[in-house]
Amino acid sequence: MKPSLLSRLAAVLAAVALTIQPVAAQSVLRDAETEALFRDMSAPIIAAAGLDPKNVDIVLLNDGTINAFVAGGQAVYIHSGLIGAADHVSEVQGVIAHELGHITGGHVISDAGVKPATNITLLSLLLGAAAAVAGAGDAGMGIFMAGQQAALGKYLAFSRSQESSADAAGAQYLSKAGISGRGSLDFFKKLQNQEFRYGFKRDADAEFYSTHPMTSDRLTTLQDTYEKDPAWNKPEDAALQARFLRVKAKLYGYLAEPASTLAAYPEYLTDGPAHYARAYAFHKEAFLDKALAETDALLQQTPNDPYALELKGQILLESGKPADALDPLRRATQLSDNAPLIATTFGHALLATEDKANFAEAEKVLRNAVARDRENPFAWYQLGVVYEARGDTARARLASAEQQLMELQLPEAVRSAEAAEMGLPKGSPDWLRAQDIAMSARAMIERQRKKK
Repeated sequence: MKPSLLSRLAAVLAAVALTIQPVAAQSVLRDAETEALFRDMSAPIIAAAGLDPKNVDIVLLNDGTINAFVAGGQAVYIHSGLIGAADHVSEVQGVIAHELGHITGGHVISDAGVKPATNITLLSLLLGAAAAVAGAGDAGMGIFMAGQQAALGKYLAFSRSQESSADAAGAQYLSKAGISGRGSLDFFKKLQNQEFRYGFKRDADAEFYSTHPMTSDRLTTLQDTYEKDPAWNKPEDAALQARFLRVKAKLYGYLAEPASTLAAYPEYLTDGPAHYARAYAFHKEAFLDKALAETDALLQQTPNDPYALELKGQILLESGKPADALDPLRRATQLSDNAPLIATTFGHALLATEDKANFAEAEKVLRNAVARDRENPFAWYQLGVVYEARGDTARARLASAEQQLMELQLPEAVRSAEAAEMGLPKGSPDWLRAQDIAMSARAMIERQRKKK
């Protein structure tokens, strides 16, 4: 996949099949396997909440703190640090259930004094204290230091009653979905241990500072609720747990330094997650043979695994071997039912061969990718390359406009859309889309101007 940190696409970080895009002031990590897991593990909980799983997004953010939040609409944002801290898929399901409680409870707030880039609410299972300490490299920067009450009031906007309400709703949704609350309790206990680790004590001042109920109180209340639930003794979904461990290892291998990855997943471990993590570590160190040995070991265990094939293709592509990447990426695309993120990488590999005989297939693959996932700026960029190569300058400009709008390059989006409009048949769907992009970009520019 083709990542970008704060600009919705720039350069791919070594081994990655993860794509990074910005949401608010943070980066979004996109990966086909991770998103498929999130969909499957959350669907029964979302349905239990009375929402349509097709309309709720679970979004992974590149943030090492243990947190999750909602920020308007029907999207739950989960920090990568939370995935790293969780040992079981049921723990993350408990977090999702809690956050859905905030969505259905209408708890999302807006602070007009905060710019859009930071206008997100810090909620989730975390105490304000735990969130602050976990995210601060220097204890002196903690939000609970003297004189920081104003910051607390601005960013920890949810009251104890709202958090308790989300707890109760989350427990209800897990019960209705037939998922045990053991994972939710286990995660609370981890948060409580974090409070102990950082010396957060229960006293009158602590309760004043925290807008969340004290973790010990929440544990007591939820334990009583969960133990009475019929699903309490239901075993965890073994298949989902296995997928979760793969995704966790994949994320670790992607984000951590190679030395840390190899320490966490030493070579004597031969399970799928270990092969996954080491493949990323070796690729980031440019050890192509070792990286491919790890992906081949994965494929020996599961020959038709689209995500292992995707990773092998990604490694070959980023190692300057796009022709060799075509077969695994083509198979990955087919086996994943043309998953847009995988198809985008395949399309990129086809173009990277610089063989014009591959360009027609690249166009077909990329057009299908953007049709299924329009929020994919790198796919639009690659599609623009195809159009330009065959002399369709108007559609190349339209593809650029799509990409630039998503990357918030608003003046550039206006210019590209206007150039596309001039060259497209008047009244055609593409001509109308060019008008829409130009109008949207101008409106966003005007809103930004008024806020200055």
